[in-house]
Amino acid sequence: MLESLRSVVSLKPIERDRTTRRLSKAANIDDYRAMAKRRLPAGVFDYIDGGAEDESALSRNVSRFGDRTLIPRVLRDVSNIETSTSILGASASMPLIIAPTGFPRIAHPDGELATARSAARHDIPFSLSTMGTRSIEEVADVCDGRKWFQVYVWRDRELTKDMLARCKENGFEALYITVDTAVLGRRERDVRRGMALPPKLGLDTFIEGAMRPGWTMEFLRNDPIVFSNVAVSTKRLGDNTEDGSSAVSLAEYINSQFDPRLSWDDVEWIRSQWDGPVILKGIQSVADAKIAVEHGLDAVALSNHGGRQLDSSPAIIDLVAPVADAVGGQIEIYCDGGVRRGSDVVKAVALGADACMIGRPHLYALGAAGEAGVDHMLDFFQAGIEQTMALTGVNSIADIDRDLITE
Repeated sequence: MLESLRSVVSLKPIERDRTTRRLSKAANIDDYRAMAKRRLPAGVFDYIDGGAEDESALSRNVSRFGDRTLIPRVLRDVSNIETSTSILGASASMPLIIAPTGFPRIAHPDGELATARSAARHDIPFSLSTMGTRSIEEVADVCDGRKWFQVYVWRDRELTKDMLARCKENGFEALYITVDTAVLGRRERDVRRGMALPPKLGLDTFIEGAMRPGWTMEFLRNDPIVFSNVAVSTKRLGDNTEDGSSAVSLAEYINSQFDPRLSWDDVEWIRSQWDGPVILKGIQSVADAKIAVEHGLDAVALSNHGGRQLDSSPAIIDLVAPVADAVGGQIEIYCDGGVRRGSDVVKAVALGADACMIGRPHLYALGAAGEAGVDHMLDFFQAGIEQTMALTGVNSIADIDRDLITE
């Protein structure tokens, strides 16, 4: 019997590192999500995971990738797969971009610093949000890779100008203008959990914290969470109405800055303040993509804010081919929404996207295991892209085209 067992069974080495053991069980993004859900208080997890209203846009973003199939091609030499590509004129190891996300330090104390370091190691662009919890300067100190910044066109133009100046001083190469937040969407999970801005904490929040002692102890041992980019600029500008000492007090100030009068004139104003590439994030129609080309923008991020704004908005993958047919080759196109696998990236590229952006996946990984989780997650995407390319018979990103996919 022992000989029979030896012929088919080998003992797995004992892994002493707890994080490595945990990540060895993560096979896909849903697994990182499940790990993050176990580790984070429910209100924190729902803030990351939730969408607007009935969350139908969030669901469609993901499910519509599954409605498309790839066409395997066989008997092709795929011994040398090359996933590298060009994004905004510079090389990247794969057609993937870390999307800007707000409040990452609620997932892990290192927040953007962990994700920026991981993105640099994997040679893909990292994007920092205006609503980030690590500052432009802090990210620049730890990341020698490609850094992009996401900005809102706020009522206080001096605040915006100061953040752009700081980006220039600290080596940020490209700028997103988020254009789908003239008003904020109704995010009903946040309403139920008291995670509106400013957060409203009740007894249930403290009970949740006690049930997640690992997260709670990390939270208590680290510096208070603030919207660092706004806090630094308000101090630099001598604004005594807000000292940046807490996210709660800053939130009311930030909410007052969203401007429903946002128009194409404001986009032109931003471009007059920035001499690098500019991306419009939040384009959801062919018509607006065409206007972006007319205004000389460098790229559009097709995005419905992760399903967190208008719940009746279209699935982002459904927009890629129509936009590519209308403006492809004149402007770069990024698919931002619902990307969960390497095969999703290949599908988006086949339909005409230049790259994909990932928001929730990196927050799930960060919440699951910090920087090691983000590394593991990016390795998962890299391996998935390579495997999908091999199984569809293509050797390079340039070889991926519409013949590879059913629409």
